[in-house]
Amino acid sequence: MIRAFCAAVLVAACSMSAPVSSPATASGGRCSPATAPPARSAPPTSVSTLRQAYFCVLDHYYGGPAMDPAALLKSAFAAYTQDLMRRDADRSDLRLPELTGDRDSDWAAFAEVLGAGDVSALRAAITAMVAGLHDDHARAVRPALQPEGGPAGTGIVGLSAQQGEQLDPAAKPPLFITSVLPGSPAAKAGIRAGDIIVKAGGVPAFIGNTVNQSIVAAFAADPVKLTLKRPTTGRTRAVSLKEAPLTRRPAAVTAKPLPGGALHVRLPGFFEGAADQVIAQLKGKPKAVVLDLRGNGGGSPREVRRLLGAFAHGMVTSYFCPLKGECVPNRSDDGVALLGSRLIVLTDRGCASACEDFSAAVKDNGLGTLVGTRTAGAVSGPAEGYLLDDGSLLLLPKVRHLGPARETLDTIGVPVDHYAPMTALDLATGRDPAVARALALV
Repeated sequence: MIRAFCAAVLVAACSMSAPVSSPATASGGRCSPATAPPARSAPPTSVSTLRQAYFCVLDHYYGGPAMDPAALLKSAFAAYTQDLMRRDADRSDLRLPELTGDRDSDWAAFAEVLGAGDVSALRAAITAMVAGLHDDHARAVRPALQPEGGPAGTGIVGLSAQQGEQLDPAAKPPLFITSVLPGSPAAKAGIRAGDIIVKAGGVPAFIGNTVNQSIVAAFAADPVKLTLKRPTTGRTRAVSLKEAPLTRRPAAVTAKPLPGGALHVRLPGFFEGAADQVIAQLKGKPKAVVLDLRGNGGGSPREVRRLLGAFAHGMVTSYFCPLKGECVPNRSDDGVALLGSRLIVLTDRGCASACEDFSAAVKDNGLGTLVGTRTAGAVSGPAEGYLLDDGSLLLLPKVRHLGPARETLDTIGVPVDHYAPMTALDLATGRDPAVARALALV
């Protein structure tokens, strides 16, 4: 299951795990399956690219055959004209043509109105068309080439309200930093986990009790200008961060013993081999496993099923459902030896996609207890990549995801059994309410 989160808001460059083919394979007026690394150059976005995206959604998105083509074009046209207006480039003759719902004739009328098209507005139209599917795993992506010397950024790689590429609309004040890369510009500036962001780029983090989504753009600036408050002292200071090369350690499972015969295991993502790394840490068969999935952005559904197989056999872990026909059950990997340990899972709003798949399977099958906060609500079926002629990529799920009880998790998330949120002061002082609550349950 692809969690398409890319920390571009916080880090200037990030890699994309989905393969992409060379532009030459995207021909004949249709998108093509992504099969190879991206080319270093591609033609500019054109009306032909928008046409590819339109038919690609209708042909390959699981809900495409049942969609109203006119709705796709309306979303695209609204974004197209808004982009022109923002740049004072609106056209007096630009009006949405009459659309009938016939995909071919509607496109012909639409293309005639656009004429040669505007590159920036066309890109906005493609993004809006895919965003209009309201599917977290459906994305329009322009892969960025990794700069010389590797990825660069400020080193702030976690926010309390972070939820994919936006900020969690359910977040409550304050907004605080949850993770800083060692040796990064942020670390060298003395920024620590728990520091509260009062403003970013001069923009307040919250308007009343509502998180301000517009501060996302402030993290894309260079330098990034922040007003921070240290929760332990109340001191406020201004910081300006210039991007610099970053060193990221490969994702890995870590573990440490807890009182009462429990083991705290942190799993940062369902990357290849993640399940076996966790199982290796549990060979001593501890009395209880506190599996920490906070900030786990997802990964492979195969790893989810394999890890669940260490706690129960013969269970349905989730369903993948086509537009029509029967849903296909996913099942635990029963080739994994059972551990027999009690399971307590820690979740938060950063637990997304495959992480939610795992959490729902634990909850619905009665495998353990969930502690922390509700998960992100950002889960869908596995997405496949399709290349457009400008070198960009559409990620489109072929199926939709349901939990083991056939419940929808996307936009909703998995609720916890025991609410134990992390605060800025907790992070700053080294307290962990979720772990404390878990220990009380052991």
